[in-house]
Amino acid sequence: MLHARGRLLTVDVGAGTTEATAIDDVLAAYVGGRGVGTRLAHDRIPFDADPFGPDNRLFFATGPMQTSRTSFTGRMSCTGLSPLTDGLLSSNAGGFLSRNFAATGYAVVEVTGTSDELVGIHVTDEGVEVEAVPELAGAVVSEVTEHVAERRDLGPEHTAVVGPAGENRVRFASIMTSESRAFGRGGLGAVLGSKNVKFLTFDGSVERSLDLPAVATEIHREAATSDSVMKRQGTAGLTTYADQVGALPTRYFSELSFEGVEGISGDRVEEHKYRKGTCSACAFACKLPTRDEASGLETEGPEYETVMAFGSNAGIDDLTAVMRSNELCDQLGVDTISCGDVVAAYLASEDEFGNADLVHRLVEDIAYREGVGDLLAEGIDRCADELGVENWTVKGMEFAAHDGRTLNGQGLSFATANRGADHLYGSMYVHEYPLVSPEAALDREGFDGKPSRLVEKENHNAVLDSAIVCRFSRDVVTPERLAGLLDAESEDLLAVGARIVELERHFNNRRGFDRADDALPYDLPDFEAALDAYYEARGWNADGTVPSERIEE
Repeated sequence: MLHARGRLLTVDVGAGTTEATAIDDVLAAYVGGRGVGTRLAHDRIPFDADPFGPDNRLFFATGPMQTSRTSFTGRMSCTGLSPLTDGLLSSNAGGFLSRNFAATGYAVVEVTGTSDELVGIHVTDEGVEVEAVPELAGAVVSEVTEHVAERRDLGPEHTAVVGPAGENRVRFASIMTSESRAFGRGGLGAVLGSKNVKFLTFDGSVERSLDLPAVATEIHREAATSDSVMKRQGTAGLTTYADQVGALPTRYFSELSFEGVEGISGDRVEEHKYRKGTCSACAFACKLPTRDEASGLETEGPEYETVMAFGSNAGIDDLTAVMRSNELCDQLGVDTISCGDVVAAYLASEDEFGNADLVHRLVEDIAYREGVGDLLAEGIDRCADELGVENWTVKGMEFAAHDGRTLNGQGLSFATANRGADHLYGSMYVHEYPLVSPEAALDREGFDGKPSRLVEKENHNAVLDSAIVCRFSRDVVTPERLAGLLDAESEDLLAVGARIVELERHFNNRRGFDRADDALPYDLPDFEAALDAYYEARGWNADGTVPSERIEE
């Protein structure tokens, strides 16, 4: 089985030490990316660690595909203990960082400890340097990348940066790379900020040859020639369709369609797109550099989830206002989904839906923890009671779009996902809209056949996150093609995925998570029976815990 190669580099910013360790057995068993990060985190982070404490660790990792030039492989993974969910969590980001990371020769870079001063970490194939950067306290993302360019002659594609939100431990702070791409969900930016690390850079000249089968060329060609709407509108092309089927969260989840959807639709995004955008080595080019000519505002996006969070869920029908929210989140370093949902919760509490100026002020107040922003920076799970609104989270994570009240399998996926209400963990929505062939489509209502399909989807997605291959490759990188790329049998890959999901679940079980945490803020008929079937398909206990003998194996 093809897997990532290289050593684990540990940077302890508290002790001021670095160490390189061989992890060949872990790489061989878990491929790379999320899988390797999860295995290492499970074994090296204490089960009782404080997410903001020195014992928490972040694992930046690539997979084997990042040493190729294959489309859909311009991504990398970050794993750690989430301050938002209080559980183990992986997030991955696109852009151009992954191949610069791979060029250092390391498979994984681990950051642990807590520095006494604000620092930047420079990782190359020749060594590690830790630089004190007190002058960057409070700097936004673009100011940090400018500093790196001036001091190191490295562009944004070499950097992983936290903005003010990360320094201020906003629980949904992101780690930004290439300035506009995010390790977004779960607050790993706050973990890096709690360690007093403002940024990391990666640079090197290590090259590894990768002998891939002919299918890699076919994938690249199909990515280049595809006429997918995503090439024009990104995921925002789904906005109008989601609204039509009643799966677009609106006004803090109180409604399922939005009368102002036309103002924030994929067509409006396409009108603002002024050039092509892509990730490293990818011919699909589905990114969205956008510009508002009237104001001069430029950003990248917004994608569908951001359109939901700062558009329909906030009662805002002006795409330029959503673009402004998106740009603020990128510069300040916060996850657009969680931030938008938290802002929508506040708008609901104050009956201020549609107030774009207030939204923009709140995003800044959250990042700097000023005024009510200090409360909102804790996330909905920790502030819903004080706001007097319903707690729209799972395991403490705010909801993505693709509403489970309409797409019931996606509702089950939100509930079971180890990282909370995240749409990409199980991705059942693609079968229920559907965005797949008729043979793979599922009815939106009910759970018939869905628990076992969800298990397969979660396992497959875990492998994609380990290889690392973009989720938007689903029409091109089929499970059979993925197996061919990784020189493995599909069944063996799904077994790897199952081990990854199980390790995440076991870690969270040791922190107190069980069936009670696999819950939704709304009722679905036969949900408990579907949950039973899901646990049975995984071979877990009826209380949502992993049998101890499974971990020993």
